[in-house]
Amino acid sequence: MRYAETGFNLEIDLSKGSIDRVETDPRLTEEHLGGLGTNARILWDRVPAEAEPFSAENLLIFGTGLLCGTPATGANRTVVSTFSPQTRLMAYSMMGGFWAPELKYAGYDKVILRGKSPDLVYIWINNDKVEIRDASHLKGKGAVETAQLIREELKEPKAQVASIGLAGESKVYFASIEQGRSSASRAGLGAVMGDKGVKAIAVRGTKDLKLARPAEFMALCNEVLKYIERRNENPIQGVMPILAGLGSPQEMAVHDEKWHTENFAWGNARLRRKDFWNDEIAKKWAETLDSMRTRLISCYNCPMKCGGTITVPGLPTYMMKCFSKLTYTMAAMSDLDFGLKIAQRATEYGVDGFSAPQVMAFAVELYEAGILTDQDMPGFPADNEERFYWLLDRIVRREGIGDILANGTHWAAQQIGKGAEAYAHNNIKKHEQLPLKLGMLNPIYFLMYATGEKINITQIEGQFPQSPFPTREEREAFVKDWIQVPDEKFKQYFLDWELRGEKSIPFYPTVEATCDIVDWQERMHYIDDALGVCAGLSSFPLKPPYHIHNYPKFISAGAGIEMDEDRLTQVARRNRNLVRALNVRRGMRRKDEKPPEDHWKKRFPELEEKLLNEYYKFRGWNKDGIPTKESLHELGLDFVGEDFIKRGILPDKESAPSS
Repeated sequence: MRYAETGFNLEIDLSKGSIDRVETDPRLTEEHLGGLGTNARILWDRVPAEAEPFSAENLLIFGTGLLCGTPATGANRTVVSTFSPQTRLMAYSMMGGFWAPELKYAGYDKVILRGKSPDLVYIWINNDKVEIRDASHLKGKGAVETAQLIREELKEPKAQVASIGLAGESKVYFASIEQGRSSASRAGLGAVMGDKGVKAIAVRGTKDLKLARPAEFMALCNEVLKYIERRNENPIQGVMPILAGLGSPQEMAVHDEKWHTENFAWGNARLRRKDFWNDEIAKKWAETLDSMRTRLISCYNCPMKCGGTITVPGLPTYMMKCFSKLTYTMAAMSDLDFGLKIAQRATEYGVDGFSAPQVMAFAVELYEAGILTDQDMPGFPADNEERFYWLLDRIVRREGIGDILANGTHWAAQQIGKGAEAYAHNNIKKHEQLPLKLGMLNPIYFLMYATGEKINITQIEGQFPQSPFPTREEREAFVKDWIQVPDEKFKQYFLDWELRGEKSIPFYPTVEATCDIVDWQERMHYIDDALGVCAGLSSFPLKPPYHIHNYPKFISAGAGIEMDEDRLTQVARRNRNLVRALNVRRGMRRKDEKPPEDHWKKRFPELEEKLLNEYYKFRGWNKDGIPTKESLHELGLDFVGEDFIKRGILPDKESAPSS
């Protein structure tokens, strides 16, 4: 008997038009749990290391987390995985909403797409009945519009639809997959879906899921709900309002933008506008959001209302959450009214809300610098805001300069030349990052930025406070009810923290503590991404309801896999190293592990070298960031070590990693 999962994947070969319901190996669930872990294992086993992202050999996997569809609060994440056309490495993005639970109720844990359809199609999953349907009438339609049209065509208003817009059809390297209340946006997942000729996947399920020990599981769920209620009534003091509670940063509910003007970068992640903010602008922005935000909304089985429906006068309603509220505004150095309006068009086109604004701002900067001219951009408007609409329309159609910009700032700069490379400065591994502009190097964030396989800081950071409280008394008050730490030593790390100065480097934490903290934060994300639980209820916020101590109980009672903290930590590290191995096999090395050059105003090269050395050693990797044969063996990944030796990535006999 399989518990929490269905035990079946849906495999669709688009080249052949075949559909197969395939039983899965329960041992892989025990080793990787589900979601990201089993997605990574499938990519390792079945996609050749040399396969191009836009090839029939590449897979696009929609994987549910192990706890998705169970009564566990916030267990609703779909993990979409493939190889990215932008980074050429593994891409994975977590999509909330209702899609993953619906797939479980239809009887499947994953949808695996391989091959390419010769014509545009959509997939209709209705419990045991699965069809590949013609989508020629949906060509060029918006992502949100497509979902609605499919529901009407199927006469199934409860169908959950994941779809692409024009950007995905055009294989824009930062195209997203939209899904009503959430999206899988980063690293070009929508482009791979478009390359495979799939406009959408619609699913409706009415089957049951089984739990191993239902009464015990429900008691655990009730504990989480009680904790959430208590936390909501008692927000954490001393932190910015959008982070004081649970859920994703409450950008849609809270009027507090001053933080962005001081820390976030404007334009192409180049400038800070510290003097921009005043009471008059704050009032205007609050009025804009209140007038366009129809209501606050949540995902499946979650009391946190992290998103909001936005209705721009005269345009269809769309959903927005977190930092995408401001990314278009800041790219154009404009106001919130413009940002919310252009985001509606961008959502229909299906583009990533971090990359797309920076790519457009990058083009504007190149034009102002004379690197791009009227010859490159005939008809380029003089009005600032119109420039962004103009660029967006051409990028998603790959028309003119848009065909170059559609590949992202790294690849576009390489093609444009003439000094354009200096303007593509906010990338890690060819991938645009959240536009931040900070002062003193933060060693924890340095390691997370440089080494994170997600290549996206908002899915790496977490439970250790981002900005430690200035006084010892405040820190002592914080740790009193800090029950979520995996070890008491983290409380001491926090208590001993020394604030960073602008002129010297002797500050806490030590290199050893830094490695511990990064490991803890990553561990929690890898657990969430295997279980399908929203990071806003576990790995991301301070003092969350799900943590390392109660997760083993959920897994044991829900899936019937006996789990404790040590074993769960081992699973998380196994998954983290497997994703690392996939990227190493595709050529990633130490030379690629660096944050954006101007992310911090003050850098310390010797410290950064030491941090990488010690972190690699901590992880059991060699000096080039490659997991050693010994560490792979300890994690049950001998097949990875054997492959590395055959490829010459690792020698037959290996010395211990050097510090």
